[in-house]
Amino acid sequence: MAYFDQMGCKKRKRGERVFKFKTFGEQGHPVEFKGSFRQNVKSLLAFGNLENSLCGGLASWSFQLEVHRNPPDHILLFVVEEPIEVSLNRHCKHCLHVGWGNHLICNKKYHFLVSSKETVATCFGYYEGNSNESYSGTGKFNLVEFQGHVMHGVFHSNGFGHLLCINGVEMGSDLAGYQIMEFWDRLCTGLQARKVSLTDNSHKRSMDLRLLYGVAYSEPWFGRWGYKFGRGSFGVTQQMYRKAIQAIQNIPLCLLAQQFGNSSHDITSMFSRYQTLSGHFLITLSDLLRFMLELKACVPSEKGSIDTYHSGVLVDTPCRWSPKRVEMATRVIVEALKKAEFRWVSRQEVRDAARAYIGDTGLLDFVLKSLGNHVVGNYLVHRCLNPVTKVLEYCLEDISNGFFPSQEGSVTNDSELRARFKITRAQLLKDMFCLYSHFLKEQKSMMNTGIFATISLASRVILNSKYLIKEYCGKLPSSIQVGVGETSNVYCTIRVSHDGEVYKGRRKVIVPRECFMLRNNTTFNELVLEAEKSFKEIYFGLGNLNVKSIANLNAEGTDLVFKVVKVGGELVFEGSVGENGLSDEDVFEGFRRDSVVDCPCGAKYDDGERMVSCDVCEVWQHTWCVGIPDAAEIPSIYVCGRCETDILEFPSLP
Repeated sequence: MAYFDQMGCKKRKRGERVFKFKTFGEQGHPVEFKGSFRQNVKSLLAFGNLENSLCGGLASWSFQLEVHRNPPDHILLFVVEEPIEVSLNRHCKHCLHVGWGNHLICNKKYHFLVSSKETVATCFGYYEGNSNESYSGTGKFNLVEFQGHVMHGVFHSNGFGHLLCINGVEMGSDLAGYQIMEFWDRLCTGLQARKVSLTDNSHKRSMDLRLLYGVAYSEPWFGRWGYKFGRGSFGVTQQMYRKAIQAIQNIPLCLLAQQFGNSSHDITSMFSRYQTLSGHFLITLSDLLRFMLELKACVPSEKGSIDTYHSGVLVDTPCRWSPKRVEMATRVIVEALKKAEFRWVSRQEVRDAARAYIGDTGLLDFVLKSLGNHVVGNYLVHRCLNPVTKVLEYCLEDISNGFFPSQEGSVTNDSELRARFKITRAQLLKDMFCLYSHFLKEQKSMMNTGIFATISLASRVILNSKYLIKEYCGKLPSSIQVGVGETSNVYCTIRVSHDGEVYKGRRKVIVPRECFMLRNNTTFNELVLEAEKSFKEIYFGLGNLNVKSIANLNAEGTDLVFKVVKVGGELVFEGSVGENGLSDEDVFEGFRRDSVVDCPCGAKYDDGERMVSCDVCEVWQHTWCVGIPDAAEIPSIYVCGRCETDILEFPSLP
């Protein structure tokens, strides 16, 4: 992954700074993040290497990041500034799909890209051969438009952003997915981003991780970094999402084993295998999936394995008792468990029964502590923590006729027993895929009735909940210092009167608050000019903004701001864009003239799924909801069900 010395592409400048990948974006690495989002971006770009001939003439910067020192391993982070004037589409479809369609269009976007080495080589190779090409507004080469980046995130100049893609090891990157996410999370936190969305299309060996992790942990894989349900497709709400997860999580394994007991020996064997490996009861489907994912994290590599087999008590462990006494106590405990007729009994119950033969309670405590997934004679000693009573319980399993009850032949060889207790990463992933394909993935044949119909419906709801959002900064960003030295911070927002068309029934729009760092002797007249200038720079539709008054405060223009307002306080301005302002279509991200969504699934907005428009009423509906298969082309002429019914009810012509 050493992009610079081994690729033969454009050489980096001598003396260019190299930053640590693992700390980039933290406070002081490379900049002290203590302002608003726009200020933090400007401060960060001051440390970047300006790229004059990159991205079709768009202003861009690069940062060289060191992943490892020995051996040398570096990556390039590109930051591309995209003005609204050169954008092919002013509207952001990602804002529309995630529910931010009422946001004002911003003047700039900032793309943060970590590109693959092939993309970097192509990029610099192109411009080395076309160094004299001038930018015409639509350059032939644009790094932003490339597909397959290791990471691609974009921020609007108001601090709202979208993580468009991450591609980890499975997509050919030398960085794992969690390393990329930690890097992205540091960037968002340091820059003081407001909210960031992403579309969860993460997969692992053909398994949807939002379904796998949702059932196991009640949250998607991205939930480790604080991303939560933002918006669903096909009319899915957050309440539907939570109920769908709970419905699958609470399905008992005994019901699934009963369904597949006669048809699939692999399923029942897998359940028994992981129940044996586990140190606690696996009761529900969620318990099993969570245990398998935690077990996977313990296996270091594809060829790695976990050995949980122990033959007898570990008498080699330093203790004050002789091996003979430990062995005797072990046999007494096993005999006590045999009298329980293979049911689960508490530790105290076993201890009390064994004390009738062995008076040394210290020896009994040592043996009970050491026993767990141990084979003693023809018996396997299970030990689990009861999830209800929170006490240890023990149980015997007779393995004289085979490790699993359904297997034929006896198991007396120690190496054969050890092999049954050994799980490899490959076997673990195979079992996870088996569980996913049998129960979680939609099945056409068996999931039509009973509990499996519930699984099928709930799985589809979870898969249709792919838009996730994380809020990074609330009212007061934690890293912004107020009242330091000769400057202090105040937060300002503006309520804009919109004299054009009414957008969703509103003529006034409140923009997100901005942080202003002011001198302590700043007057309200100066603050008004600064606020007006900043909001014009941020938002495309506020070019004619005129700040008229302060809505939540009575103050003279010559008054000092911090004589009237507390440091870190908030002001609300009243403003207007006038009668000659832009239309709603040019102001709002999600404004779509003559576009109405009314689908049978309940969706009333464009959620990014494939849709078809009725040629009569021009209402948009999901193709899947109206029976058009995903693989089929959209018909050139389409009439929705309601219009078709109305047409059939027309009186016949004479």
